[in-house]
Amino acid sequence: MSQYVDLSAYQGWVCADCGQPLVPGKVDISYLGNSFPVDLLKCPNCGLVLIPEELALGKMAEVEKALEDK
Repeated sequence: MSQYVDLSAYQGWVCADCGQPLVPGKVDISYLGNSFPVDLLKCPNCGLVLIPEELALGKMAEVEKALEDK
């Protein structure tokens, strides 16, 4: 899904909990019993993940609808 979001636009963002810079990494996203890996920004210390608004409202909403329609 990272091909749908330019993660470089979030360069310099830091974790709200730890203050550590967010780094790109694989994150497993699960919904309705389905799981898939996605490249997103996450905190290297606590693992907090940034899900950009355009991803949450765009591609993830499409995936959510497709899974619910099954």
